[in-house]
Amino acid sequence: MMALLDWMNSAAIPNLFGSPVSWIEVIGFVTGAACVYGVARQKLWNWPVGILNNLAFIVLFLGAGLYGETVLQVIFAVVSAYGWYNWLRGNADTRNKNDLPIRDAAVKEILVGAGIAVAGTVAVALVLTHGTDSEVPWPDAFVLTASLVATYGQAKKIFQHWYVWILIDVVSIPLYFSRGLTLTAILYFGFLALCIYGLIDWKRARRTETPVIPDSIKTGA
Repeated sequence: MMALLDWMNSAAIPNLFGSPVSWIEVIGFVTGAACVYGVARQKLWNWPVGILNNLAFIVLFLGAGLYGETVLQVIFAVVSAYGWYNWLRGNADTRNKNDLPIRDAAVKEILVGAGIAVAGTVAVALVLTHGTDSEVPWPDAFVLTASLVATYGQAKKIFQHWYVWILIDVVSIPLYFSRGLTLTAILYFGFLALCIYGLIDWKRARRTETPVIPDSIKTGA
């Protein structure tokens, strides 16, 4: 096991814009790009690939002192298992894309999600500030909390989750550059482009689907 960890943390690229790139960062790059593309295309395989990406980033972020995002990857893996099940349950053809319809977020979901993002960011940032040696507690905390909100929306196929991911990418790019994770920062430029693509593709896909109205809107809640 130690030999495997040593290899993962060894340099695959000795110098990329002034920073070495480890093999685990390369693995995270490849699996991360594949996962986001799979989500944008509504492919069921995005979930197991995403779990592999989570495992790679656990090793990477822990070594970079990004403790909030290390915890986030563990949570991601659990939520991804739920998302995989949820998409599979609504899937008529498990080899292609799922049939769970895209829907808009209810007003209540938007308000609760925003509240969780704000409160969670403050709480996690305080923990990181006073309980760890983190040098970037606030952006680390925001990415952690907002990513949970976005992943919930992704699992439920809520259209607006793409806007949350776009905001997360905008914050993550300078964060990873600041921690010397150059390839990961470049990956997040790709994530940003793929999220914009996913937003456009889901919008186009909605035109061919029967609109889904959340129950809270139907009942006036």
